[in-house]
Amino acid sequence: MQFVLQLAEMLVGDSVETRPSLLIRIRDADDSLAWNQFIEIYAPLIHRFACKHGLQDADAADLTQEVLRSVARSIGGLNYDPKIGRFRGWLLTVARNKLRNFFSRSGKTPRGSGDTAVKDMLDNHPSQDNSDEQFWEQEYEQRLFEWAADRIKDRFQESTWQAFWLTSVEQRSAKETADSLSITVGAVYIAKSRVVAKLRETLEQIGDR
Repeated sequence: MQFVLQLAEMLVGDSVETRPSLLIRIRDADDSLAWNQFIEIYAPLIHRFACKHGLQDADAADLTQEVLRSVARSIGGLNYDPKIGRFRGWLLTVARNKLRNFFSRSGKTPRGSGDTAVKDMLDNHPSQDNSDEQFWEQEYEQRLFEWAADRIKDRFQESTWQAFWLTSVEQRSAKETADSLSITVGAVYIAKSRVVAKLRETLEQIGDR
């Protein structure tokens, strides 16, 4: 898992130029392709965040839908300026506010908290929990990697994908990978380079860097 996070961080943070193409496209409510991509990426992220704070699966799904509805209502008037802040930072604030509202409505406290300390933190200091921010960033990077990998995997021969996966994710040597796939070391490096290039190209369309 740690290697996946390191690879995701490298790929997601590789581009220094922001291209907010997806965020611009979802301003059009009729752009179903853009909205499908948006939901594929961000819904699992929001759901994992809710589960981290103790919500059961059904409640986490409901909270995810509430956050997505808030995005749909607000995105038209959201002026994306990376100098001010990233979109995913704003989305974290929305998710935290919805989580706070959930606990207020239900009278529940986060699972395993033992008292109301976590709820009080959410009520009074919704932007100061660094553990939330760290979790959010890591889950965002992992989710982007998962999404991009799912989109491109079938475009490559199995041996090409395995050469990338074994060296980049499982951290095997090029020699060991070449031997296991019955290809040359040079072919391993070429395969890895091709997959990484396609991953970066796919991630460029998201733009929330």
